[in-house]
Amino acid sequence: MKNIKNTVLGLVAGTLVLSACSDFGDINVDPNRPSSPLTSGLLTGAERSVSDVVGSAIGVLYTQQLSEKQYTESSRYQDIYFDFNGFYTGPLMNLQRIIDLNTNEATKGDVLSSGSNENQIAVARILKAYFFGVMTDRWGELPYTESLQGELNYSPTYDTQEFIYTDLLKELDEAAAQIDLNTAGVEGDLLFDGDMEKWRRFANSLRMVMALRISDVAPDLAQSNFVAAYNSGVLMDDFTYPYLAEANNQNPWYGRYLTRVDYAISNTMYDYMNPLGDPRLPVYADPAANTGEITPMPYGVSNTVAGEITNASVSYLGSDTRAQNAELPIITLAQIHFSLAEAAVKGWVSESAEEHYLAGIKASFEQYGVYTEAAYNAYVAQAEVKFSSANAIEKIANQKWVALFLQGYESWAEWRRLDFPTLAPAVDAMNESKMIPVRQAYPTTERDINSENYDAAVARQGEDGLDTKLWWDVK
Repeated sequence: MKNIKNTVLGLVAGTLVLSACSDFGDINVDPNRPSSPLTSGLLTGAERSVSDVVGSAIGVLYTQQLSEKQYTESSRYQDIYFDFNGFYTGPLMNLQRIIDLNTNEATKGDVLSSGSNENQIAVARILKAYFFGVMTDRWGELPYTESLQGELNYSPTYDTQEFIYTDLLKELDEAAAQIDLNTAGVEGDLLFDGDMEKWRRFANSLRMVMALRISDVAPDLAQSNFVAAYNSGVLMDDFTYPYLAEANNQNPWYGRYLTRVDYAISNTMYDYMNPLGDPRLPVYADPAANTGEITPMPYGVSNTVAGEITNASVSYLGSDTRAQNAELPIITLAQIHFSLAEAAVKGWVSESAEEHYLAGIKASFEQYGVYTEAAYNAYVAQAEVKFSSANAIEKIANQKWVALFLQGYESWAEWRRLDFPTLAPAVDAMNESKMIPVRQAYPTTERDINSENYDAAVARQGEDGLDTKLWWDVK
């Protein structure tokens, strides 16, 4: 056996030597940096990371849409420091590589198999804006203009959130305009399958949502971007992440339930939805095993208290919602309508705030497959739901919160901005202030490795903890 093994190794080595001698040009080729990279693969990899955003549990817990059943520390705000390094080394680096390869005169011709240069760059810019938008809504100031330089800069400075938002709105505007519908769409696109018109509409929709986020601190900038984005055309149906019935790309809620049953409908959401006979509630939650009825789990209680409640006596996340291939929302039509309703209240658009508000509720009913004319009419006729110009923002915010179910980070951002619904902190909160977090703290690696720039950001923004409000959160 030893001789056979040595013979095989010798033949392989000899073949390699002969191959190398026959073509000296291969000596200077770096196998880790292919001369004709598949940017379609880079795009697919970046898009897969969208699941890390839409499938996250933390925002869902902060806004009390769900409660934890067994280990309740996250809903009691135990965690302070959250790592953003994976965004920079993963999807953002992939997207920057796509931009660089499609911009560089030496490589732009090599990557045309993955779509036209213009369309590849535009999609990468849109997705970069999406990820940075989620990140700045979690941490505030971030490495931005000096980020993604790799070995050229391991200590990037932080930009203010005001600068980041202003630049992201510009990026979305320019990227949407850069899309060329007459050239090849992008390859490797699991979100829109290369449909560049949908990418253009997504850019406009995202720009509209982000503009509304800064409406309390930069109203003129917000209004001009919102109106321009809306007039340019936005999504007209739900935009969701396409999970598959296989382990490699499965709904993360499905994966969580494989190891333990730990997420149930919260008493906060139940107490709002149940009295209104909301037909979405049986989709959001399954009946409790021992009663056959939807029974909520108290939010934010200690592990001891939670342990005294039997698994069979509470209602877990709805089975259809956590199916292995159940899609999760990125931006929904309901979200678009509620945004337009608020814009109408602000006088940004001349359309009816009430009509968009009602359309948002209808779209959410349709999203979850519960719309009937009778059920919808009965729901919107109730005093709690019926539109009122006297407290329009509260009405919109409450219904938006219900409609943003499982859109954790978006729901958390909108709750911080609008201050509705009124949420009480966890009864057994573990953080020092005992208040619902309004921010997440930087990873400790920044404090230890990029300390000078970290210290400057903290000095501008405020204490690096859960209670420091972001630039746009002024209420």
